[in-house]
Amino acid sequence: LVKFQPLPSPQQLERKIIIKNKRLKPEVEKQELELFWKGELAIEESEEEKEDASATRSVEEKKTELIGQIPHATTYQGSTQNVHPYLSSMVNYTHPLKFAGFSEAEENNLAYKMSSFAETTALGYLKEQAIEFVNYNKRQLSRLYPKGARVDSSNFMPQIFWNSACQLVSLNFQTPDLPMQLNQGKFEYNGNCGYLLKPDFMRRSDKQFDPFAETPVDGVIAAQCSVQVISGQFLSDKKVGTYVEVDMYGLPTDTIRKEYRTRVVTGNGLNPIYNEEPFSFRKIVSPELAVLRFGVYDDNGKMLGQRILPFQYLQAGYRHIALRTEGNFPMSLPMLFCNIELKVYIPEGLGGFMDALSDPRAYLSAREKRAAQLKSIGIDESDIETNLIIGKKKKNDSGVPGLNTKNKDEKEEMKFDPITAESLKSEKGFLKTVRKHQKELDTLRKKHIKERTAVQKTQCNAIEKLIKSRGKDVDVLNDIAVKAIVIEQTKQWSDIIEKHRREEWNVMKAHLHSEEEVLRQLMELSQAQQLKDLEANFEKENKEMKAAQARQSVETVKNVQNDKTLKSKAEKDRRIREKHSNNTKKFIDERKTAAYRQDKQRAKLRKIHEAQLNDLTKYVQNAIEMYKSEEIEHQLAQRQECFV
Repeated sequence: LVKFQPLPSPQQLERKIIIKNKRLKPEVEKQELELFWKGELAIEESEEEKEDASATRSVEEKKTELIGQIPHATTYQGSTQNVHPYLSSMVNYTHPLKFAGFSEAEENNLAYKMSSFAETTALGYLKEQAIEFVNYNKRQLSRLYPKGARVDSSNFMPQIFWNSACQLVSLNFQTPDLPMQLNQGKFEYNGNCGYLLKPDFMRRSDKQFDPFAETPVDGVIAAQCSVQVISGQFLSDKKVGTYVEVDMYGLPTDTIRKEYRTRVVTGNGLNPIYNEEPFSFRKIVSPELAVLRFGVYDDNGKMLGQRILPFQYLQAGYRHIALRTEGNFPMSLPMLFCNIELKVYIPEGLGGFMDALSDPRAYLSAREKRAAQLKSIGIDESDIETNLIIGKKKKNDSGVPGLNTKNKDEKEEMKFDPITAESLKSEKGFLKTVRKHQKELDTLRKKHIKERTAVQKTQCNAIEKLIKSRGKDVDVLNDIAVKAIVIEQTKQWSDIIEKHRREEWNVMKAHLHSEEEVLRQLMELSQAQQLKDLEANFEKENKEMKAAQARQSVETVKNVQNDKTLKSKAEKDRRIREKHSNNTKKFIDERKTAAYRQDKQRAKLRKIHEAQLNDLTKYVQNAIEMYKSEEIEHQLAQRQECFV
């Protein structure tokens, strides 16, 4: 009795009686037990609180009980001291616990703690938290009992709680109604010992089960069944009309009630011949939970006999089914003669595929036999062309999920022109920036020309003035003063030229950075437009896909309504629900596939855009590096310049 310890196995509980009751603390139990054996124990008789407060509700409160509303969790009050020590010592495993919610029960994980639920409370939990209820019953025991408002000792349908993996579903045994018949018929098996092993998916913690699911559980093979009621024997010793009802109880999607009944054979209760068309139970999602019920009635609606047969114990073929009374007591002579067919459920469109898998030799031998017959009349196999046959399924078009290597309806990827620096240079925004930069550069160059012209004029005037002052007889080429002023003017001119060149380079580099920003903005705008066009294309594809799915849903309903093989409205409704369930799964898969493909295209386009931005940065950096290289080369090859 420790935390996280799972329930004991059936082998550990073999030949044991489990007593559920509140237990005293070990020291109190020991002390009072010693007093009891000495005859000195005195226990005050007083009411103690039930482990489930709903057990004490009065009949007048039934109007306030709402099926489907989850009751508020109530703090559990500890057990009182009014438990007899001898009874307390007999409690070997299960302890009662006020239910406080599935999350708290999962957190505590005490398998030996057991809670009780009234049927209305359990239905509320089942409606709102069905999967959590099943998971709770995998870990702990639960007991269900009829609500207090059942003053007539009637019973609720236990099947819905068996579907939820509840272990102990209590009924009023004094009332032999349909729920009690289901209970007696189900537990008649396994040697009538009163214990049945739950299906595997209700015991394993790594499997999830929804009792309201309409699709087969993973690892469970759906079944198909047809029952033909041929005749009856010794149904009644009176000359009355009789008919037979055949019902299926199980998961809500498997339950078929008051739908299949034979015609009334009048005036013959001894050996009526029904010879009805087979009653088809086309899809049984969970065969381990399903039971088949036969009910025989006279023409006044009085039950003459019934029998409950768990589906997993049915045997195919022609069978005599002995009937029972309302209280499930055996009847010696009355029985039904039926033909039962059991098959594995095969979804539509996969029948030929399953036939080929079940008997591949026969499938191949039929083709070989036809080829041999053609050869016998003089036609060689090399003369036969089968690849161009219209309507023939391709090898990958088998209708089996997972065999198609490529989706034939897969959309082609949207193609975009690459965005490069050269392509962006023809954009209006970039051309405007280039013209602006060229204008700034022309202005700078005009300013430099003006400055150089002024310097040239000043230097020429200085030379002319110096020569005039030295006289005509002076050798200008060898004059020291002239040489000095020429050297000074050469240095001045070189500095000005260097300054102008540096200013021009700086302006050109600044223009490159500015052009880079413009190109980047233009590229980002173009990329945003491509993403916008891609999203518009995706939206169009999704809209077309949803419209096609809506048309398919309408066509599905229309085809089922026009199907002449479906005779009853209930059968058509079941087929529509099944097809809607299949279509929903198919549509979800299609949308997931489309979303995955679209995400992949988005990621691919974003990756291309990122590479384009990197290429643009490299392009501008290369241009800047070129200017820097020119500047470095000029500095390394520095020489004096002058104006002559």
